[in-house]
Amino acid sequence: MSFTIKRVYEPASSADGIRVLVDRLWPRGLKKTDAHLAAWMKEIAPSTRLRQWFGHEPERFSEFRTRYTAELKKNPAAVELRELGKRKRVTLAYGARDPKINHAAVLLAFLRKTRA
Repeated sequence: MSFTIKRVYEPASSADGIRVLVDRLWPRGLKKTDAHLAAWMKEIAPSTRLRQWFGHEPERFSEFRTRYTAELKKNPAAVELRELGKRKRVTLAYGARDPKINHAAVLLAFLRKTRA
């Protein structure tokens, strides 16, 4: 499987392969034409309740990772995304500022079958 993560605000490159936005909300200030996305998978993002509870608070990240991973295990979109990654390089695009403490890092680890 070939997955990577990248902030959606960073310029697209040919090395990205298929760019998939994995946020539930559209990133602020970004035009859809500037995002260069192949897909927007809102359903793969953490539930609204979990996202709001986490609030990108670093001290909550460990618990967030556990809860989000549990959501992913029940999410059919995770299977779809994993299958796509078997055929092509996929860049998981996200809007969060912190490159390590965010849901895309957890999703990447889940797709690779390791911990974030």
